[in-house]
Amino acid sequence: MKKTSFAFLKTLLETPSPSGFETRGQRVWLDYVKPFADETRTDAYGNCFAILNPKGSTKILLAGHSDEIGFMVQFISDDGFIYFQSIGGSDPALARGQRVTIHAKGGPVPGVIGQLAIHLQEQDDRKKVPEWHQIIIDIGANSKKEVEELVRIGDPITYSYGVQQLRNNRIAARACDNRIGTFAAAEGLRIAFENRKKLTASVIAVSTIQEENGLYGASMAGYSAHPDVALVVDVTHATDIPLCTKPKHGDIKLGGGPVLSIGSANHPVVNERLATVAGRAKIPLQRESNPRSTGTDADAIFRQRGGIPTASIGLPNRYMHSPVEVIDLGDLEKIGELLGQFALDIGRNDSFAVKI
Repeated sequence: MKKTSFAFLKTLLETPSPSGFETRGQRVWLDYVKPFADETRTDAYGNCFAILNPKGSTKILLAGHSDEIGFMVQFISDDGFIYFQSIGGSDPALARGQRVTIHAKGGPVPGVIGQLAIHLQEQDDRKKVPEWHQIIIDIGANSKKEVEELVRIGDPITYSYGVQQLRNNRIAARACDNRIGTFAAAEGLRIAFENRKKLTASVIAVSTIQEENGLYGASMAGYSAHPDVALVVDVTHATDIPLCTKPKHGDIKLGGGPVLSIGSANHPVVNERLATVAGRAKIPLQRESNPRSTGTDADAIFRQRGGIPTASIGLPNRYMHSPVEVIDLGDLEKIGELLGQFALDIGRNDSFAVKI
């Protein structure tokens, strides 16, 4: 991966952007894509758009969501402990004993998620997963008044994890789900820009908001952009770990390349074209079945304005919705290449309609 691309990815992953609080990460994304776009814009809720060749014959949307799971301050006790709610699908079993950062108006406030020491737990309680209201954040304060000088109800919270490089071109990080999608959309735009003499289509890269809360930003972006075809990038479960069983979870490997999602919102003609482009570019593909829904922004985009031909492309990800998600940088780089090559492959009169 190019040094500038990796620096962008690292900054994206380490910039807190929980659902509903994406502004800081969106600024990072817009600053990166601006040199590759003829125009950039944002909408009322903070979806960000970068458009290349706006007068092109076919409009292609490259989308990823900018938000991550996290927490929100719910209540402050008289003795200075903070209770909180989950933003998105966080796992309470993972939360205990973690370091967190509260993103307050006056700046970041460090804290830890505490729990009753194992010595003090009843035997039966050791086997139970706590509910969110049974877990506390300790910032070292002695009173409610001291906390309220720093923290307000509704302040967002994230785990205090950055990027850690592992062996074999892999990294562990918080928020791979789904900063990698906005990264891939930006890289696809960059590749199209660097080869713009071959480009006849209009490329719209979008970094959406609030996917983890309900695909909200994608609904807005799909409607306003109204593309002819959309490619959505998100993470998918890598099942190459001992805790998975392939008959139940499928067969997806880190380092095996991008994952095509088959079924539900995924348009068969778009998927066929992606496979053709990937073959020509020598990009290996994996496949997964999604008979009911993709669980990604594709589910919101494809139903806009009478139907937008859409496909979901997955990045294999181990330990999803944890602070140590693991991805392969080679897989991610290939997704960006696939998006860029797809955009360059689209001709003036290409159609994605299903033939009956």
